[in-house]
Amino acid sequence: MTMVTIRPFSQALDRLRAAGLRPTRQRLALGRLLFDGCDRHITAEQLHTLAVASNIRVSLATVYNTLHQFTDAGLLREIVVDAGRSYFDTNTTEHHHFFFERTGKLSDIPGDTVGVTKIPDAPDGLRISRVEVIVRVDG
Repeated sequence: MTMVTIRPFSQALDRLRAAGLRPTRQRLALGRLLFDGCDRHITAEQLHTLAVASNIRVSLATVYNTLHQFTDAGLLREIVVDAGRSYFDTNTTEHHHFFFERTGKLSDIPGDTVGVTKIPDAPDGLRISRVEVIVRVDG
């Protein structure tokens, strides 16, 4: 019987390397919180609180910068629900969201269950990269 040793940061490390990001200590620590487990929707403030509770010394500004670096590298999708309120989604496949206005929770809607029948042409010189639907519910 062969024993397989799994490094504690292996999934985060593999994702960072595949995205071409240098695996700094802070990126690895935040990546582990984000990617080791199931898909999630998280704000920068929630991730900062989780990091502090996990004894990861990182500023809120670094959390924001790291989330935007991960988004630019294709590891996350930013979901803007209101001016000044963004969630970062670890599920980067094409899909949509329910936004529960009372609780501030996001929940996935499979991409193939929403149909958009009419989309305007993109402004001159631009192309539409994707269409995202946020369904707001009282909840």
